[in-house]
Amino acid sequence: MLRWQIGDVRVTRIQELEAPGLKWLLPDATKENLAGIDWIGPYVDANGEGMASVHTLVLEAPGRTIVVDTCIGNDKARGIKGWNMLQTDFLERFEQAGAGVASVDAVLCTHMHVDHVGWNTRLVDGRWVPTFDNARYLMAKVEWEHWKNEADGEQGQVMADSIRPIFDADRVDLVSTDHEVCDEVWFEPTPGHTPGHVSVRISSRGEEAVITGDLMHHPSQIACPHWSSNADSDTEQALATRRDFIARYADTPTLVIGTHFSGPTAGRLVRDGDAFRLDA
Repeated sequence: MLRWQIGDVRVTRIQELEAPGLKWLLPDATKENLAGIDWIGPYVDANGEGMASVHTLVLEAPGRTIVVDTCIGNDKARGIKGWNMLQTDFLERFEQAGAGVASVDAVLCTHMHVDHVGWNTRLVDGRWVPTFDNARYLMAKVEWEHWKNEADGEQGQVMADSIRPIFDADRVDLVSTDHEVCDEVWFEPTPGHTPGHVSVRISSRGEEAVITGDLMHHPSQIACPHWSSNADSDTEQALATRRDFIARYADTPTLVIGTHFSGPTAGRLVRDGDAFRLDA
């Protein structure tokens, strides 16, 4: 379990899954290409394959307990073999981390893809009910408008078991892409991966951090921002967002916490010759 302290805000990573193999998502992230990035070692396996993590980040701010993204979830029919009908002890590990489900008062969804909303709900007596039943679920309104009529295929299934049930339970607040959650935490618009995609900024007592969401999936995209994800809805916008993000945070004290980064998961962006690297 990894933890970081950002002023008065404690951030805890609770992992659901970790696995090698990124080419299905990042076609340029081959073993050969990754081997050309001299600092990438903590983020590849022993065979040089890119590693990815699916995890939730819990933010304990003054008077608030906030969850950022909710992974894949148990009991859900999914098209990706390793994600289909999972049975993990994620909720037990969540409780062991000290931030019990009942204490969560806000769930932030950076976007509505399958691996970011799964534990929004859990199966109880054959029904999908909110996992965090004392929380408000905050989503960008523009993201909801993009997906709300989706009923077919994988995304339609995600909407049916992980999104619409929390609307039915009246637990959702649709907000702007720069919404302030509390004094220490707010949304930062980072569109491209999806139309309403957001990152999450943290600021407390002069210390700063940002949770990426899926504006990048692997630290190699810091060195090579032109490596695009197959899951980006607007490839050009996503590339512009990555480049803007790197330019904004490089050579600053801001801690960058990767939503899918394995290994150390977090570090600072620093200039590396004509490119950039993640300095963990």
